[in-house]
Amino acid sequence: MPPEEAAGHFGWLAAVLAADQPASSALTRELTGWRPVRPGLLADLEAGHYFRAPTASA
Repeated sequence: MPPEEAAGHFGWLAAVLAADQPASSALTRELTGWRPVRPGLLADLEAGHYFRAPTASA
């Protein structure tokens, strides 16, 4: 969908969706002492745990 059509489609939510909203876990880590120990999202997805292997058709 072209950006100029987003407001008509999403209404007031278009401004929220278009906003640059960087996020970081730095504050959470600082306040709680939390340190992740498992793979990150991309590494986890690349490992293929969430996708079925293709099957051969007979």
